[in-house]
Amino acid sequence: MIGADPDLATILERAGPLPWRTRAPGFPGLLQAIVAQMISNQAAAAIWGRLRALPGALRPDGLLALPDDSLRGAGLSRPKVAHARLLADAFQSGTLEAMGNDEAIAAIASVKGLGIWTAEIYLLFALQRLDVFPAGDIALAAAAAELKGLAARPDPKALRVLAESWRPARSLAARLLWHHWRYLTGRPALDDFPA
Repeated sequence: MIGADPDLATILERAGPLPWRTRAPGFPGLLQAIVAQMISNQAAAAIWGRLRALPGALRPDGLLALPDDSLRGAGLSRPKVAHARLLADAFQSGTLEAMGNDEAIAAIASVKGLGIWTAEIYLLFALQRLDVFPAGDIALAAAAAELKGLAARPDPKALRVLAESWRPARSLAARLLWHHWRYLTGRPALDDFPA
């Protein structure tokens, strides 16, 4: 796949070895995705560290037992507290289980507060699925635009079309594009912060 796209092949030459980022599967992995939505990686890492310190917060039953004030004190907004509780309920009821990519994305995105991007990130980093591409990710769009010399960032639909040529390893292409973007901008990944 990299050999078929000379632009992707140049990323490792410029940015160095690709760090293999992962997230915990199951409830903690999706909870971390909720924490990281719509905020900087640095802020997400700080909140994640405080949340992890709360006894039981990384288990569905433990999170549900915590008062809202404790979760808010860790840095979760009111909507994120509600979304985390809905996620915990979904895990306790068994509605999230191993499925194919499309089915898993639909099931995860059906939980209020989790969308397609969060589901795709979870499949890519926590479940290590090979062919997932979060086309709604702004950093991926910016990296693809820079790498391919595009006049503007492609919208999610155009980025999905571009990513088709990277099948069946679109997850690797996404990882390379994020690596390229971090190299260009100097921005750290969430995993670069101690939790």
